[in-house]
Amino acid sequence: MKQSHTSRNRVPLRLLAATALSLASTFAATTASAADGDTLRKVKESGVISLGYRESSIPFSYTDGKEVMGYSHEILLQIVDKVKSDLKMPNLQVRLTPITSQNRIPLVQNGTIDIECGSTTNNLERQKQVAFSNSLFVYGIKMLTRKDSGVKEFSDLKERNVVTTAGTTGERLLVKMNGEKAMNMNLISTKDHGQSFLILESGRAAAFVMDEPLLYGERTKAKSAGDWVVVGAPLQTENYACMFRKDDPSFKKLADGVVADLMTSGRAEKLYNKWFMSPIPPRGINMNYPLSADMKALFAAPNDKAFQ
Repeated sequence: MKQSHTSRNRVPLRLLAATALSLASTFAATTASAADGDTLRKVKESGVISLGYRESSIPFSYTDGKEVMGYSHEILLQIVDKVKSDLKMPNLQVRLTPITSQNRIPLVQNGTIDIECGSTTNNLERQKQVAFSNSLFVYGIKMLTRKDSGVKEFSDLKERNVVTTAGTTGERLLVKMNGEKAMNMNLISTKDHGQSFLILESGRAAAFVMDEPLLYGERTKAKSAGDWVVVGAPLQTENYACMFRKDDPSFKKLADGVVADLMTSGRAEKLYNKWFMSPIPPRGINMNYPLSADMKALFAAPNDKAFQ
């Protein structure tokens, strides 16, 4: 799916005067809809559904510079298809906006994006600010390191340089560990996972701490993927889900239904095999990340429960 460009949505100058009043009233209505959590009404009135995507959360939501793709992104597009069907709007415009770990929640809250399905953790703290769909993925927080680094467990990171991505659970847990266990780690926080891996690969950090599947994804970018290993007993078990505005039961029901149907029908497992057990763009590398017992249980019984 190609990214939407702002230039395609510009209104010719000669029409601005005639449409100013209409645009103003539409903006007021859609802003109000975003504020009261009525996403479907906002989409119906504006003719646009706004999606957030991650630029480097391989293989969940990422871009090769031309297209947005990934396991979570394909699920997101299934939700969009359901919105189009329910609203009887086959030509609904889809607007794509890149997001980061730091700005994703504010962009949902202020109505810039209606939903994002990427690598966002559903936890109790975030539920105070936004809402989540049925879970997409269950995983542990681990670390990526060079095979010969001597790092096997988190205790090996004492007095070492450690990189993670800002605004993530991994960052929060590392800060907590540093304080409670006097690890004296030098923590490096970056804007995205791609930048974190570059710091690791260049030797400026001994380990990259992040969600296990994202670490496998970043390893596919390495000059020699075999030089890197994902290690450590998980710091915490968590789950990804689609994120949207709070207090919107109709939209949550729609999203939950799409996710549950994908999982119980077997289509989600096929999607998993496509993105985690087969060569993926842009370099055609296979992550070789087998389906876990936790994921099999999720497919059998979809739910929206947070682990933390």
